[in-house]
Amino acid sequence: MGKGPSRSMVRRSTVVLAIFAGALMLWLAGRLVSYQIVNYNFYQAKAISQQTMDTTLAANRGVIYSRTYTELAVSASVETVYLSPNSIDQEDEALCRLIASGLSEILGVDAETVYEKTQKNNYYEIVKRRIESDVADQVRVFIDENDLEGIYLVEDTKRYYPYNSLACHILGFTGTDNVGLDGIESIYNEYLQGTSGKLITAKNAVGTELPYEYETYVAAENGQNVVLTIDETVQYYLEKHLQAAREEQKCLEGAAGIVMNVKTGEILAMASLPNYDPNQYYTITDEMVLDTLSAYTGEELEEQTTDCRNKIWRNKCIVDTYMPGSTFKIVTLSMALEEGLVTTADTFTCPGYIRVADRVIRCWRSGGHGFQTLAEAIQNSCNPAFISIGEKLGTETFYQYFKNFGLTEKTSVDLNGEARGIWFSTFQEVELATAAFGQNFKITPLQMITAVAAACNGGNLVTPHVVKEITETQEDGSEKVVKNVEPEIKRQVISEETSELVCSLLEEVVTVGSGKNAYVKGYRVAGKTGTSEKIDDYVATGVKTYISSFIGFAPADDPEYAILVMLDSPSAGEIYGGVIAAPVAGDILSDVLPYLGVQPQYTEEELATLDISVPSYLDQSLEEATAALIDAEITYKIEGDGDTVTAQMPEAGTTMPQSGTLILYTGDASPTKDIVVPDLVDYSVAGATNRIKSEGLNVRVVGNEVSGSDALVISQSPEAGTVVAEGTVITIRTNSSEGVSSM
Repeated sequence: MGKGPSRSMVRRSTVVLAIFAGALMLWLAGRLVSYQIVNYNFYQAKAISQQTMDTTLAANRGVIYSRTYTELAVSASVETVYLSPNSIDQEDEALCRLIASGLSEILGVDAETVYEKTQKNNYYEIVKRRIESDVADQVRVFIDENDLEGIYLVEDTKRYYPYNSLACHILGFTGTDNVGLDGIESIYNEYLQGTSGKLITAKNAVGTELPYEYETYVAAENGQNVVLTIDETVQYYLEKHLQAAREEQKCLEGAAGIVMNVKTGEILAMASLPNYDPNQYYTITDEMVLDTLSAYTGEELEEQTTDCRNKIWRNKCIVDTYMPGSTFKIVTLSMALEEGLVTTADTFTCPGYIRVADRVIRCWRSGGHGFQTLAEAIQNSCNPAFISIGEKLGTETFYQYFKNFGLTEKTSVDLNGEARGIWFSTFQEVELATAAFGQNFKITPLQMITAVAAACNGGNLVTPHVVKEITETQEDGSEKVVKNVEPEIKRQVISEETSELVCSLLEEVVTVGSGKNAYVKGYRVAGKTGTSEKIDDYVATGVKTYISSFIGFAPADDPEYAILVMLDSPSAGEIYGGVIAAPVAGDILSDVLPYLGVQPQYTEEELATLDISVPSYLDQSLEEATAALIDAEITYKIEGDGDTVTAQMPEAGTTMPQSGTLILYTGDASPTKDIVVPDLVDYSVAGATNRIKSEGLNVRVVGNEVSGSDALVISQSPEAGTVVAEGTVITIRTNSSEGVSSM
């Protein structure tokens, strides 16, 4: 029997084994340090990703309310479809193709794209976001009928704008990820967005989800709500009348309008046309724009479409600058009165032009206005008179007031993209002359109405704003205010006494001057018209285009609300602000002032010419209907030989003058459209009235009827040539004269 290992060999083997074991332990310890300390976060995340699947739960964006708490932007529950490719048998070609074709048909997505998603090495591939409940139900049926795994639906939210394009430039819109991209949606995104939640689902080694007790649910926190100063009714009237004027006057570059509380700076309405629907903000729906695009094809069409889309998204009230023209004379007048450089006793002589340095600057009225008082110069919108006033102010004083009225800075309105305005590079004698009547410099419409608000509210420059407060919805459905936006007065620019005098002088512009077409029965409206040449356009194209505008406020004796109307590049024939912009302001104010609770104060002459809302006499006995008409002192006429009223003209709910005639139809008689509306434009009011009545129609006169017998008809509705029934109300609008403020 051989000898065993010697003692020295055992010792050496033991040492070697110890060294090897020690090295192994050190290596293992190093790996543990690497895994658990140095690279802990990396391996932890990798382990979690292999053991769990995270699904993001979208939070509901907060509601955007009007000042009356009407919902203007809301979030609704929808669902998102996603795949978990690692839960699908990717080697089963037929299965993957079935999933791709089925989801393609239901969701309207590309089948090949879906198939490629089934082959990915992960657990989360979105197929389509924000599908409605009926479509989601179709997906569920598809899953159940084919016993499929790896297709999931998760709750999501989608932004809706119930009133479509109403106030779109204020609201803005959100992108596919529910993040605000424009307007209030963008500026107040941090309040509206909320915090997303998570659904963390455990899974086994082969990627199959474990039972629900292994899930972790982190609830989403809904966003806060934004309450606007916007009144949806005022906004509706502003947009309605602006759009009608834009179409009638063929305003190629659109239109804009603002209604603002002059004391607080709260904007009750702001409109920019053309507009868009935030529900489908990428789609152009405006008919005038689409007509323009119809002239293009191919790549040129794509370029023009992109350009038009970008223009439509712009809010002309704050992003675009313009030459305010004669509306700016309100500011020039305020400066001079405050400095005591002019008084109501001052007089001016206008021969139709005035010399300034080496320039001859003409009045809009070629023959001039002759001798006139300060009040008459304002009513006549006389350029030479205001150039003289500007000369008295001088460049230094004029510019200082220009700054004080906030016209060299942004208004700080809580909307994005606000422009600053463009002033002269040098401001000397000639520049002062043109600036005095609102030409050759540019400001935004919002800057202009904010300056006029200061001129009429007692002299205070306020900060315009569209957000009233931020709220949180409580469990009981009530709203808790978490942030108030208080009115801000920046400074006083003129005295209360000067402001009162400005209001008085501007009221006469509407009652007897160039702003007569903004007159509203029963209300003391003040304001100023403007017609400014777009000089930049003329230099670029050689074609003269204009901005027609009106800016005013009411009631003149205690101003509450200011209004600005701007028509950009009218091309239907008329360009003067007094002719085409002032009537729009009058129409808006006639709807808005009663709604806002401003009480009318009618003169006896106005009371005699008030319109009435036609009651319904349908299905009443003839005896009952005629008795009611006699009691209401409404003239009537009966057609037919029946005993019951079967129809009437004008129809119930429409407006007709007190002096009109209501026709009641009985028996087999019924209204027949057989009267052709005559062309009444350029008729005198008296001549048009007689012509309409001789046709068996009713006439409604809009505008300052008491302005004089020389008033002419400038527009009518329905249009000439329209075939109507006897008794239909024909609305005619009277004119006033005002010229263009151009050099």
